[in-house]
Amino acid sequence: MSRHHHRQGGSGPRMLTESERARLEEFVPDINYSARYSDSKYEYRHVMLPKAMLDMIPNDYKDSNGVLKILKEEEWRGLGITQVLMLAM
Repeated sequence: MSRHHHRQGGSGPRMLTESERARLEEFVPDINYSARYSDSKYEYRHVMLPKAMLDMIPNDYKDSNGVLKILKEEEWRGLGITQVLMLAM
């Protein structure tokens, strides 16, 4: 499968190119994560991306209204979202 494979009809994740990833790197330290919360089945966490970062995310990661789609794990990890907070020691 090509690294530029677009998802259509449940196909694989669309990974960022090296140049796309490089443009987003500067925003990674500014990603904010909510506290975790859960129900009886799932654990949740909200992730808030800087507006400037959203503007630089490729359009095929967004719906027809320009809203970020629900991404596959490989896609959100490729954006620099970790879901694990690193605490300074």
